[in-house]
Amino acid sequence: MTYLLIKSLHLLFVIAWMATVFYLPRILVNMAETANEPAVQARLQLMGRRLYKFGHNMFGIAFVFGLALWQGWRVFPQALPNVTGGMHWIDAKLTAVAVLLAYFIWCGRLLRRCEKSAALPSSRALRWLNELPVLLLLGVIYLVIAKPF
Repeated sequence: MTYLLIKSLHLLFVIAWMATVFYLPRILVNMAETANEPAVQARLQLMGRRLYKFGHNMFGIAFVFGLALWQGWRVFPQALPNVTGGMHWIDAKLTAVAVLLAYFIWCGRLLRRCEKSAALPSSRALRWLNELPVLLLLGVIYLVIAKPF
């Protein structure tokens, strides 16, 4: 029961974090397209800052629950099973999550750069870059469900 509760909470906070990973680049696209509208820029920057902070909080909570799922069996062997022992799908999953986190941080830096009136990449380039996390998330989902190796 404890394992399923932790797993459910981990999934909830991962979903919340992924929502920010998907939406923050859309805010950047809008910022790139409204560069000559200061009022709109100010509103988008505020939204972006709040979303970025929310995303970091969601990632942190998801990380704690994920760590409990991954290594909790060492501390609470009766309540939490060792679900990754001898398997290497977890290594690939953690690598993909690290890439997603780097992408999220890069988007945050673009946001900060825009707040300092620096130029953003084109909205077209940002739209293409917005598709990368979808592919990475697909890989993470496949690894978690199929556990191919």
